[in-house]
Amino acid sequence: MHSYFPLALTVLSLLTFVKSVPLCNVAATSKIYKVSQDVKGAGFFDAFDFEAIQDPTNGRVNYVDGATAKSKNLTFGAGDTFILRPDSSTVLRADGPGRDSVRLRSKKNYKEHVAVFDIRHMPQGCGTWPAVWEVDPFNWPFGGEFDILEGVNDEGPNAATLHTGPGCVMPANRGGQLGTQVLENCDATINSNIGCPVKFNTPQSYGPAFNQNGGGWYAVERSSNFLKVWFWARNDSSVPREVKEGQGSVRPDTWGTPTAFFPDTNCNMDQHFAAHNIIINLTLCGDWAGSVFGQSGCPGNCVDLVNNNPAAFKEAYFDFAAMRVYRP
Repeated sequence: MHSYFPLALTVLSLLTFVKSVPLCNVAATSKIYKVSQDVKGAGFFDAFDFEAIQDPTNGRVNYVDGATAKSKNLTFGAGDTFILRPDSSTVLRADGPGRDSVRLRSKKNYKEHVAVFDIRHMPQGCGTWPAVWEVDPFNWPFGGEFDILEGVNDEGPNAATLHTGPGCVMPANRGGQLGTQVLENCDATINSNIGCPVKFNTPQSYGPAFNQNGGGWYAVERSSNFLKVWFWARNDSSVPREVKEGQGSVRPDTWGTPTAFFPDTNCNMDQHFAAHNIIINLTLCGDWAGSVFGQSGCPGNCVDLVNNNPAAFKEAYFDFAAMRVYRP
């Protein structure tokens, strides 16, 4: 109870007070964000650039340019469907380049915003390392990194993670989130760059379980005071209508407890997080998926799998129904 209520206020009068507050006043206290981008199907080609770069995580992939991705059908956009996938037909030479794959970077960058990702299917299979994340690509890690969807080798659930320069620490055992804090220090220069992950509480948030359930929605809110992530599975009855329907404005304050909550208690958000681009990519093996390949229950050698078994990656695709970005 707020401290301004007199101690003599009875339960009955308190209930009367609460009932007398118009719902419109309650709604008015919620911060409203209005849609600035509603990206579907072929619109992803306009909203993103292809990054034909060497994989910074040392994956067994060859990130291709846009023309190559389209000609090889690694990307496809029409209606409300956007597909991103690796090559799944070519046997690779051990001394040649990695498996063709795609890495996208948004043309716009964002500070204070809300983003909603409506995803039907994510890459699955041993050796896969898919990610949807935000980053300052020109000053890592000091401009910050915010991982929204990320995992390897079908090991769920999802985890949301911050990676920063020194001086950004999350409070231990904090409330305000459904997920579980793994580490508190977000400094990418220590702890083998694990950052400060929050492990999700729902198995359907990643990998085969996500795909079998028809996917779901990831939503983020970034402000000067916090970063938040929500996840709703496709059949979750609690998904907000404005998220499910892709409405023109959203009020994250009404969405309930987030899955991951990163407050500014011991982390100056404006200092550690610059304007971010959104990245969507799929790498294979590399520093994470390759290093825990056997521990994940995957047989043999990760690089050998990528080189010699292209059919293993037929299910390693993203299917986006939409991406929407909202601004205050």
